[in-house]
Amino acid sequence: MTLFLRHYRFQMGTFGLLLVLWATFLVLSPATFGSLRIYTSFMTSIPFPAILALMLTFLIVSGEMDMSFPAIMAFSGYLFAVVFTATGSSLTAMVAALLGGSMAGLINGLLIVRLGVPSIIATIGTQFFWYGLTTVLADGIAISLIDVRSTWLHDLLVGRLFGWLPMQAIWCLVLTVVAWLMLQRHTFGDNVRFIGDDINTAKMMGIPTDRTRILLFTLMGVTSALVGVMVCLEMANWWPTQGEGYLLLVFASIFIGGTSVFGGTGTLFGTLIGAIVIGMIESGIIAVGLSGFWTRMVYGLIIVVSVSVYAFLMKTHRR
Repeated sequence: MTLFLRHYRFQMGTFGLLLVLWATFLVLSPATFGSLRIYTSFMTSIPFPAILALMLTFLIVSGEMDMSFPAIMAFSGYLFAVVFTATGSSLTAMVAALLGGSMAGLINGLLIVRLGVPSIIATIGTQFFWYGLTTVLADGIAISLIDVRSTWLHDLLVGRLFGWLPMQAIWCLVLTVVAWLMLQRHTFGDNVRFIGDDINTAKMMGIPTDRTRILLFTLMGVTSALVGVMVCLEMANWWPTQGEGYLLLVFASIFIGGTSVFGGTGTLFGTLIGAIVIGMIESGIIAVGLSGFWTRMVYGLIIVVSVSVYAFLMKTHRR
């Protein structure tokens, strides 16, 4: 029992924070948080950053970073919008978007693994590149996708089950389970953790470190494309700045969930709870009557405190 509590104390702390926040907002704004509508809204919006955070957790556990996923969302969403407008086929558009996302992720992986560019520098550069390319291709103009609401892909990915349950919430839970199995019950997850702990030791153990890292960035690109498509389907629109605003939400979700910024350890359950906490904060701040400008300050504070607490716990554990 003691070992269990020691291993999961950070995740339990995150879950406790979620309960405290929910109870606080329920007391301060019972009209909003006592209504089913706000929770339907959460299930509509939170899955998008949560899905991104799940895949990014793998990268951070491996000791890498990806700052380009919002731009890959925009680029892949643009491919989806253009192909769907031209062909009327949501499946063809989806394939084009996923291929575009995988290509962008693969480029990140090759820059970092083959050329040795630090991941944070490489992905900041590619973030500017993909946003710039997308804006140039679209001439800065949004694309309406009203007809996409009548497609089977819309119903499958962002439709409403039983007339009220958002499909993106179901997909988020399914992907959480799959990602957990990959990280905790599969050789791939073991390889990722070994690489994050010490990449040189991992190489000596025969782990295909280069291939694993390239695959991680490619999967992050595919995940970004998937979320970009889902946002297009939900909003029935694509816009050049799609993806902006997700960067802070995703990183805050991961670090508040208990994943170490130093690599080697991470928790997908914590990431999911962290995403719910972050999604709840903005609505809660506005519901209690504060300005929405408070949210960025709170998100930044959460990231700093979470990383600091984890560093302190790790330091204490080593002693």
